Amino acid sequence: MTVVQFATFVLACVVVVIVPGPTVTVIIANSLRSGARAGLLNVAGTQAGLLGMLLIVAAGLELIVAQMALVFDWIRVIGAAYLVWLGVKLLRARGRLSEADPPRGGSYFWQGFVVIWSNPKALLFLGAFIPQFVDPTGDPTLQTFLLGGTFMLVATLLDGCYALVSGKAGQWFSQVNVRKVELTSGSLLIAGGLWLAFARRAG
Repeated sequence: MTVVQFATFVLACVVVVIVPGPTVTVIIANSLRSGARAGLLNVAGTQAGLLGMLLIVAAGLELIVAQMALVFDWIRVIGAAYLVWLGVKLLRARGRLSEADPPRGGSYFWQGFVVIWSNPKALLFLGAFIPQFVDPTGDPTLQTFLLGGTFMLVATLLDGCYALVSGKAGQWFSQVNVRKVELTSGSLLIAGGLWLAFARRAG
């Protein structure tokens, strides 16, 4: 791969990652509510999920994944319901964030993991996106991990920025009005859940 081709791939990754989706929505919501650390743990969870997806793509199992539509539909519905439930609890906290039972650190990690796997389009996207940049004359597995690792790095940096900026905004909101944080975070979580619930299945 030439420098120009790699730069094109990186730019494509930036465009794909920077557009907000269910994952970014959850990261922003948790960062507003509980600080940047919560959002960064979400990012860590999503990256763990992406790594699992990358392993599947590298193993050439995307055709099998495409046949598991029903399983992915159930994962998507469960993930969507979970986000909506968290959002509703925040909306009902009435100015007392502690009543909404904020998750522990490990729970934020698994939230990110569940959300990325609740969106099967991420896996199908990786299976369709990365092969376009693989040179058939080279080692496809090595190239898949190199390109996938680059995508994950871009996603970590950009999603991490969302978490840091939202965490700072959440601190300011908390000083002004805790209820605004609850309403904003709760609404974002519900929006992320509905996004997943009504997203059309890829393929």
